[in-house]
Amino acid sequence: MKILLPTSIPLDPDLPDGVEAVRYDNREPVPDAHRDAEALVVWGNRGPELADAAARLTRLRWVQTLAAGPDQVLGAGFAPDVVVTSGRSLHDLPVTEHTLALVLAAARRLHVLGRAQAEHRWVRELGGMQPLDEVGAFRTLRDARVLVWGFGSIAATLAPLLAALGAHVTGVARTAGDRHGFPVITEDDLPAHLPSTDLLVMILPASASTHHALSRERLALLPPHAWVVNVGRGATLDTESLLEALRGGRLGGAALDVFETEPLPADSPLWDEPDVIVSPHAAGGRPLGADALIADNVRALLEGRELRNVVER
Repeated sequence: MKILLPTSIPLDPDLPDGVEAVRYDNREPVPDAHRDAEALVVWGNRGPELADAAARLTRLRWVQTLAAGPDQVLGAGFAPDVVVTSGRSLHDLPVTEHTLALVLAAARRLHVLGRAQAEHRWVRELGGMQPLDEVGAFRTLRDARVLVWGFGSIAATLAPLLAALGAHVTGVARTAGDRHGFPVITEDDLPAHLPSTDLLVMILPASASTHHALSRERLALLPPHAWVVNVGRGATLDTESLLEALRGGRLGGAALDVFETEPLPADSPLWDEPDVIVSPHAAGGRPLGADALIADNVRALLEGRELRNVVER
């Protein structure tokens, strides 16, 4: 079996005998000499190159994306019998770390401090003695009511850290119950929970069902001091409605790592919005454990077992 490994990341999976690993430039079409590949690993590939691979690699049996969200691969046009597996779990620690940084930046107003430093201005109201409790403000995780929308493996890593800093964490997923020691509600329960939420963390994948999941109507249910942090996919948030809420004083702020158009256009009003923190899709980008996942899935494919992280199509 031949497996194609992208040059966009150092990879050295422990592959069984008889498996030929070939490096390919993910920025270019796969060379004709490797059209017989049965497996393709994807990381940082662009849409046109993925579509080209879907059309020309007719012997493919399996595509492994190292991204947590497989939406780009799913949209490339691979044949229905090609198994697609995601990079779920590879980004749990990096995304958790960045999300926590954005949350704390929002609570501690680091964006305000950054602007003040550039102006050589001492922000007296954010320093010195502070109120122990500020009603109607998100200034600390202590006793903060946090909703994590998209309660998968990343959320399972993030939630205990938020809780350790004093937050009351509730997950939002397709099915309700108790997961990883935290209560989980469904989207149907959001109208009852959003009005008492201090912080909404979104880790949703991109799909037809999640497009603008945080809509104008749902934004309107959040209290005026609440912050939104999005580290999932940009299309899950209605940006125009978000801006309207911010400018109307109906939302405290937003820390965004993902956007509907990336890179974020220079003329986007998000850049100049005082209470928006812009992060350049930096939460992921480090698929930890990729070699082990690839090796495990190669063996599963050869042995006829179910692969890890199979994506339903």
